[in-house]
Amino acid sequence: MESILPLAYIIVFPGFLFLAVYGLLLQWVDRKLCAVMQNRMGPPWFQPYADFIKLLAKEVIVPDYAESRMFRALPFFAMAAVMTALVSIPVWTPGALFSFQGDLIAVIYLLTIPTVTFFLAGWSSTSPYSTVGSMRVLTQLFAYEVPLMLALIGPAILAGSWSVSEISAFFAAHPSLIPAQLLGFGAALIALQGKLERLPFDIPHAKNEIVGGQFTEYSGRLLDFFLLAVDMELVVGAALVNAVFLGGTLGLAGLAGVGVFLVKTLFITFLLALLKVLMARIRIEQMINFCWKYLAPVAMAQVAFDIFLKSKLG
Repeated sequence: MESILPLAYIIVFPGFLFLAVYGLLLQWVDRKLCAVMQNRMGPPWFQPYADFIKLLAKEVIVPDYAESRMFRALPFFAMAAVMTALVSIPVWTPGALFSFQGDLIAVIYLLTIPTVTFFLAGWSSTSPYSTVGSMRVLTQLFAYEVPLMLALIGPAILAGSWSVSEISAFFAAHPSLIPAQLLGFGAALIALQGKLERLPFDIPHAKNEIVGGQFTEYSGRLLDFFLLAVDMELVVGAALVNAVFLGGTLGLAGLAGVGVFLVKTLFITFLLALLKVLMARIRIEQMINFCWKYLAPVAMAQVAFDIFLKSKLG
């Protein structure tokens, strides 16, 4: 039984099956919310699942001059990194499945790996459209990564811990301090929008400019797994923001903890969908200027405030 349990965690919950099913569900929620806000019908609930199954049956075509082994392996590296990040974030208990002091840094690092695989995917395709898309992916990484890290540092300083579980437990025990993290929460949401390459930061795969960006040459199940990795990253990103800023499962465990997790990640998805609908795509240099001139100082202001608040709380 002891040997089967870790395997169940990896494959079923909170591993691959949970991330895949819930990630596709959040994709539908996002698309449906955007449709409602724009006075459209939107897709039926099963559309993401049907699209996933359809792409699995499509032919995989590898460009003649592409680095074949890297081209085929990258989607699986992206999914593996996202799955590994989730084990350090509370999902159904106040503590994560695998928690240690400093796991916040490990989660941030693991969530950077999918972005690197997106860059390598476009670069290894040797297509001009893919190459331009991959360069935009890397450029965006240097824009949003610093504000995202700074936004996450503030709550860590206030909680006096670099463990996601301990930060979550701190805010669950002190809910009155959650509103004090509003600036950092906003900065983290905007940076997460950039990490997920959603409007207004969908610059790497702007269809009216560079076809499909870094994934232009991908097809069939390889494209399917890359798109699934993005949906899974939405779940993990929302889970991380929830744990660091909103108290995670609020100290609840079991079904109650899962219920709180689902409600809060759905709320964060709603906020991301709202950002997506309200804004049009911006240029890459506009994103860099915005992140460095405005978003990073806002996150720094939150860090400074948390240091002050920590000194007052003793």
